[in-house]
Amino acid sequence: MPYFCIAILFVLFNFPSFAKTFCIDVDLGCDCIISKQDSLLFNPLETHQEGKEKTHEVVIQPIIENRITSKKTLPDSSDSKYGAFHPGELWLDDQGQHINAHGGGMLFHEGKYYWFGEHKSANTSRALVGVQCYSSKDLYNWKNEGVALSVEKNDTLSPITFGCTIERPKVIFNKKTKKFIMYFHLELKGQGYSAAQVGIATSNTITGSYAFVKSLRLNEGEWPINMTESQRKFKVTPEDFDEWWTPEWRAAIVDGLFVRRDFEGGQMSRDMTLFVDEDDKAYHIYSSEENLTIHIAELTDDYLNYTGKYVRIFPGGHNEAPALFKKEGKYYLITSGCTGWNPNAARSAVASSIWGPWVPIGNPCRGEKSELTFESQSTYILPVFGDESTFIFMADRWNPKCHIDGRYVWLPINFENSKPFIEWKKEWKLKD
Repeated sequence: MPYFCIAILFVLFNFPSFAKTFCIDVDLGCDCIISKQDSLLFNPLETHQEGKEKTHEVVIQPIIENRITSKKTLPDSSDSKYGAFHPGELWLDDQGQHINAHGGGMLFHEGKYYWFGEHKSANTSRALVGVQCYSSKDLYNWKNEGVALSVEKNDTLSPITFGCTIERPKVIFNKKTKKFIMYFHLELKGQGYSAAQVGIATSNTITGSYAFVKSLRLNEGEWPINMTESQRKFKVTPEDFDEWWTPEWRAAIVDGLFVRRDFEGGQMSRDMTLFVDEDDKAYHIYSSEENLTIHIAELTDDYLNYTGKYVRIFPGGHNEAPALFKKEGKYYLITSGCTGWNPNAARSAVASSIWGPWVPIGNPCRGEKSELTFESQSTYILPVFGDESTFIFMADRWNPKCHIDGRYVWLPINFENSKPFIEWKKEWKLKD
């Protein structure tokens, strides 16, 4: 970091009243030119609870009102800020702040849409705040409902302690228990991406706060229902291979090499989504086996545990970012390849049963930059309430140089010969 930035940080953290006096524009060299207007340029993240003394973590948490904010980002409207979607553009909430709900999902409840996503900071993708929630009646204009699930600031032993990794949160509603259930990909603090767990939290109200229940690996001691007896009995182990990606290793992956490795401790769970079917059965769809195979697992009736029934989808296919939806009795799955923060070509598949067999039907994206999913990655497919024919492809345009400045790419899904396709639109409306 340039020395002048260090000096500015020193002033801001130690003399906040001085910082409030001025409006400063600073380029940190991270693709974020951050402006201060009514708030501090950098906010020391306040780690406190009601009635307790405030402490401060040295965390850059910018208020983004920068060179990418312009009048054209906010269409003129007497009733609201937005009257259309503008994929990839800066999207502001009701407080004039960049919507901070990355890798998110959606729940429609009592006339409103609720968008849950990762609250990101500029300089790290780790969880410093938690899961953010926004609400909307029209899908264009969003009210900041606050933090739905907070990381633990004072309990360093909690799986969701400050500095863990929380990704791709999704929330569903259980009609029997009247509980809102949140699932998310969890990586433990200081362990990189080795934990590969799912985290579960619950709330009596949709906006929270959500109480952390547990984290775990999945279906411990259970075999996938589509794994053959011979595959279950193979004696080949990961230690039998000196290197990955050889033809022999790939064949072993297809035959369940990592399923057997993780059989006793539970299967890995990373990028994920949730899906509730018409019969209220709920399913967890996640990238497993070192991101090499998608699993679909059935949840118990209370949505808090697993029945032990699950399948492997495209073993060895190297898929992540799953998003699943159902149309006219068929199930559709959109995923991406695994290239880190960099975009790649989307993939799609169809099945008559959620258990398969799943048939690949290619990249659903069409047009310029379709091979990069329009520089984004899938996170959720939103069925628009009251319109059975309208589905929105929700995706993230990641910005690893300034995580909070990741953008949202929402596009309509159309169908041709029973296959979904997605075309780029610079601006579009639901009535389109």
